[in-house]
Amino acid sequence: MTAIEVDLLTEPAGVPRARAMLQRAQWAALAFSRYDKDSVDRIVSAAARAGAAKAREYAEWAVSETGYGVVEHKVLKNVSCSTGIVEAYRDDDYVSPRFDPMAKILEIPRPAGVVLALTPSTNPVATVFFKSLLCLMTRSVVIVSPHPVAKGVCADAARTLAEAAVEAGAPEGVIQVVEEPSVPLINALMTDERTDVIVATGGTAVVRSAYSSGNPAIGVGPGNVPVLVDETADLALAAKRIVDSKSFDNSILCTNESVLICEQAVIENLLRHLHREGAYLLADDERDRVRELLFPNGSFDLRFVGKDASFIAGEAGIRVGGNTRILLAPFDLVVPEEPLAHEKLCPVLGLVAVPNVHRGIDAARAVLRITGPGHSAAIHSTNPRTIMDYSAAVRVLRVVVNVGNSLGSSGMETNLAPTMTIGTGYFGRSSVAENLQPKHLAQWTQVAYNSSTDEPFGNFAGLTPWEHPHGHMPPYPYASNLVAQDGAIGIAAPASRRAGFGPNSREPMTPEVEGLREEIRRMVLEELSRIVRG
Repeated sequence: MTAIEVDLLTEPAGVPRARAMLQRAQWAALAFSRYDKDSVDRIVSAAARAGAAKAREYAEWAVSETGYGVVEHKVLKNVSCSTGIVEAYRDDDYVSPRFDPMAKILEIPRPAGVVLALTPSTNPVATVFFKSLLCLMTRSVVIVSPHPVAKGVCADAARTLAEAAVEAGAPEGVIQVVEEPSVPLINALMTDERTDVIVATGGTAVVRSAYSSGNPAIGVGPGNVPVLVDETADLALAAKRIVDSKSFDNSILCTNESVLICEQAVIENLLRHLHREGAYLLADDERDRVRELLFPNGSFDLRFVGKDASFIAGEAGIRVGGNTRILLAPFDLVVPEEPLAHEKLCPVLGLVAVPNVHRGIDAARAVLRITGPGHSAAIHSTNPRTIMDYSAAVRVLRVVVNVGNSLGSSGMETNLAPTMTIGTGYFGRSSVAENLQPKHLAQWTQVAYNSSTDEPFGNFAGLTPWEHPHGHMPPYPYASNLVAQDGAIGIAAPASRRAGFGPNSREPMTPEVEGLREEIRRMVLEELSRIVRG
């Protein structure tokens, strides 16, 4: 028995599949890294259009599969994270070299390479779209690892984007997906040295696993968003914005408001406006029943993630009107022992009255100490001094003003970068301190000239090291005994192969294709040698 055969018998289940996916991804990354800007733009646009065309289908599927959220709201997110993302970055360029004659520096963009994208159950398709398109924009390739609760819809969404990208000229394997997530498989993908970076969106355990993998990682921590309303706010508008935000997709976004903090002088007036917008104020005994329902053992009961206010009220034995959109749960002290001061991924909003703005700021800081540092906060006010003091005091990296936080901090109703991944920075133990953007998946080689005025700077105008790919990309060179695994590793055979562009094709090979084949052979031999040595 050979050393390779011994390894296959003794290694954990899922490792061979992880190796196959990563080898395919490396092949795709090598080819894709040579594409020019026009080719990349064509691929990105094709993938985005394909995703947007199925926005409603996937929204309905996601709600059906997970039981979370609202179809109409997921449609909006799916469109925003497909064609909306392309529109947001249409003037950005992560492919062409750039140069600064004054500084005498040339910068050449380099893709991240192989990206492992961990996606959540709460915003499944939107996150698959978002991360996949960011990778395509930067000529990176992606392996999508969906949450098991949403694996069906995520796998189909990834395949849709992958097929559109390949049809537009991308190499096979540019987008892959884990069809059947398992701990050994995901661990093998995270820890393999061929994974260049992990982008993790999910719970604390998922993010910590990514950071402890030994590979570079971008992870985000949990949110627990405070929203302060002071006496200068437009109370009617504030009420509408808060209820709209807290009820959006049944409060499943990590950017949803968690605790409403209001100055005592205006709280009765604010409550009247909140009631008109569909907020139901829980009496003390009703609040206690909801608290016990949502936090039966001190931890949030996941059965209520993304469920609507009427359902939660009914489960607690509370009768509410048919127009009820959120439940207001008043409490006195923002302390860790109060469950309602913790994050709640459902339309239940904690409510705290404070005597003045300074006490309100203290309460907001306390909310963030429980969970959520680095994430986001909101304020409704027209007083610049208060807005400045609040923003300087809370330990977050985005504060939105006079807008619902769900879509405000995610950049959909503000001019922040549109995102499904909120970087929490050092406050929240994250490596990224802003909304995730394509620039975080690109690196730039800096070519710096001698600073002496006697040394002239080169004329790089119009020059690029990348090229437009000629003809169809050759298919991934599976070994003959692995071809049957094509579907198993996540991507159906693309149209180019179905049309006859395969290993047995009679199409003549160009020098570029022959050179690529030689590079592939070299990579395969290196991998086999590494396996035998290991």
